Amino acid sequence: MSKLYFRHGAMNSGKSTALLQAAHNYEERDQHVLLAKPAIDIKGEKAITSRLGVDREVDFLITPDLNLRKEFAERVAEFKKTTGNDIACLLIDEAQFLSRDQVDQALEIAVLDGTPVLAYGIRTDFLTNGFPGSLRLLEIAHSLEELKTICRCGRKAMFNGRKVDGKFVFDGEQVAIDGVHVTYESLCPNCYFAEKNK
Repeated sequence: MSKLYFRHGAMNSGKSTALLQAAHNYEERDQHVLLAKPAIDIKGEKAITSRLGVDREVDFLITPDLNLRKEFAERVAEFKKTTGNDIACLLIDEAQFLSRDQVDQALEIAVLDGTPVLAYGIRTDFLTNGFPGSLRLLEIAHSLEELKTICRCGRKAMFNGRKVDGKFVFDGEQVAIDGVHVTYESLCPNCYFAEKNK
């Protein structure tokens, strides 16, 4: 039976790198994969970008109203028609931005369509609140794996502190993609609360 996997971790824990490595591992064995990410993630435009400098274009972007299972089925059929090959796995980056329905559709792809789905993302936002996609993945994924990283103090990082123009902020919209003015730092709970209580 194929499974839905959720591999999660704080920012800078190597999620995108791990996803690209998983794709490489499949392809090294002559198995084909599809890569996707939510369209809201404008970093890298249509690519999955690792902080190590490795990137790869996705096969499709997931818009908020997209039926993931239907889109996946269409992509699989087209790939089979043009190459004669099957798709061995669906890999999704930034899975926290999926809707609850899309996570349910990912589970259907794994269970009903027999294709493993590997979803990578963060659990919580900069205020430690769960993202809808992550919460649903934590509820229904067959397998949960934490990818670990460390805080600046050396402890295990669990939270994602948001900085605007270099200063930590603790209010604002749930989603702000990192870029020039907005950045994130992985923090342990001690350092997170130290910054919050300044």
